[in-house]
Amino acid sequence: MILIGSTIVAAKDQVSCDLAGETAILSLRNGVYYGLDALGARIWNLIQETRQVSQIRDVILEQYEVDATRCEFDLLRLIEELAAQGLVAVSS
Repeated sequence: MILIGSTIVAAKDQVSCDLAGETAILSLRNGVYYGLDALGARIWNLIQETRQVSQIRDVILEQYEVDATRCEFDLLRLIEELAAQGLVAVSS
């Protein structure tokens, strides 16, 4: 289970690139491409270095007008999806 205090970093077996403000990620494990919109791309950029989920949340709250509860919920959901696809490494 991923919590707000969990630590996250992009997995090593993927490559990604910026596509006009969005991000494309290729999983080297399964050969599948994934796409992230502009906000997802910002989050992806933040997790290129090991960070706590709470640190990412704080950056998003600072840069975007969004309700804190909604931000945390959506962020955890995105990270869970990325983790399920093996695109990020998570530790408690």
